[in-house]
Amino acid sequence: MDLSKLLGISLLGSTLLLPLASAQVKVDKKLPDYKPTEGVTGNINSIGSDTMNNLMALWAEGFKKHYSQVQVEITGKGSSTAPPALIKGQSTFGPMSRMMKSEEIDEFKKTFGYEPTALPTSIDMLAVYVHKDNPIKGLTLQQVDAIFSKTRKGGLSSDIVTWGQLGLEGEWADKTISIYGRNSASGTYGYFKEHALFKGDYKDNVKEQPGSASVVQGVARDKYAIGYSGIGYKTADVRAVPLAKDAEGEAIAAEPENAYTGKYPMARFLYVYINKDPKKDLEPLRGEFLKYVYSKQGQQRVIEDGYFPITAKIAEKALKSVGIELPKVVEAGAAKE
Repeated sequence: MDLSKLLGISLLGSTLLLPLASAQVKVDKKLPDYKPTEGVTGNINSIGSDTMNNLMALWAEGFKKHYSQVQVEITGKGSSTAPPALIKGQSTFGPMSRMMKSEEIDEFKKTFGYEPTALPTSIDMLAVYVHKDNPIKGLTLQQVDAIFSKTRKGGLSSDIVTWGQLGLEGEWADKTISIYGRNSASGTYGYFKEHALFKGDYKDNVKEQPGSASVVQGVARDKYAIGYSGIGYKTADVRAVPLAKDAEGEAIAAEPENAYTGKYPMARFLYVYINKDPKKDLEPLRGEFLKYVYSKQGQQRVIEDGYFPITAKIAEKALKSVGIELPKVVEAGAAKE
């Protein structure tokens, strides 16, 4: 089940558009400030997405400023590690850079009798990175597929193995493309497989990396490399290549406004999954942590980590799905009753 449809929002439409006056990303003014409460203790154990590892750490750091007695442990080895950890009761939060698969949901439901709850917390752009000195101006998804996939379900008739096949000249013309990617435990691996490889199979020579940062570091060190990773891992040593949906389409840069409008072809939600019994209220620890995530302070952390914040509308519906009301914000200058 696609939670974006459940919430009545989509990354493919303008309903995610924030009021951006420029490329600078800002937190939605309708999100509330976080106000701490009493009686919050316990342990937070997060197991799941490597893409969200830093983000979970930033949220935990901000949360602990209010609740110093809360202990936090964060493990990020891939989105596929989140469902079993939730099922076994080993984690309080399961960050995932993709939606759970139907078989993962079924396994959870078999154990608890109800489905896990998916909460969209932020927005990522899955970028295709090249070395900073690479002059490539843009790629179609079909070209990306022919670079990374041995099945080429995108439709190109021939394999792409050199930079010259993409139009680069001079020293680049005969250079073999060195390919970097994630391992199969990664939600990013699965998302890229579905959206960039058209559900095809990766080439055998993809250099699989254990984490998102490792992919970017590999591309930064290898002048003729290409790789994929979340936009939050971009560094000065790599360049995110503009992507087009097809040969007729415009190559869209991995810029914030293109994520919110849906123009960029690989924008996605980053989720946190929890085990929420629909017949019971959330205990204070998890409830307050989620309130922090969906506050101005929590979404500012999203920006700090290089991702994009969600709107107050999305936050309101996400919290409502776990029985929490998003506090209303009275805007400056509003009439008093």
